[in-house]
Amino acid sequence: VQLQASGGGLVQAGDSLKLSCAASGRAFRAVSNNAMGWFRQAPGKEREFVAQINWKANSATYEDSVKGRFTISRDNAKNTVYLQMNSLKPEDTAVYYCVSYRRACGSREQYDVSYWGQGTQVTVSS
Repeated sequence: VQLQASGGGLVQAGDSLKLSCAASGRAFRAVSNNAMGWFRQAPGKEREFVAQINWKANSATYEDSVKGRFTISRDNAKNTVYLQMNSLKPEDTAVYYCVSYRRACGSREQYDVSYWGQGTQVTVSS
C-alpha cells in the first residue's frame, strides 16, 4: 500500500491549507474498508495523533488542539483522504503523515496504524 500525501507548504498564521492523501497499491483493496487519518511530528517532539475518519465517513475524531479548525474527510471512490486546516497557528508546524488503520474505525494510537505515508511538511509562520 502506498500513501502519497500532498498539499503542504509555508503559510502565515491564520491561513488555510488542504492536505490530500491518495492510497494505491495491490494490497490497498485489502484495507480500503479501513479507517484513515493523519498524524504529525513537530521538530524535537514525538509524533502525535491529529484526526481519523472511519470507513463510512460518518464518524471522525480529532486531537483537542485542532478541534474546530481542522476537518478530515474522505472520498472512497478516489481512495483519498483530506485534511482541511483553517486558522493555522505556528504550533501546527510539523510533518504531517497520512495513515491507514487496521480496522474500519481508527484511534489515537499508533499501534492501530497499518500503513504510513511519507509525510508532507507544513510550516506556519507567525
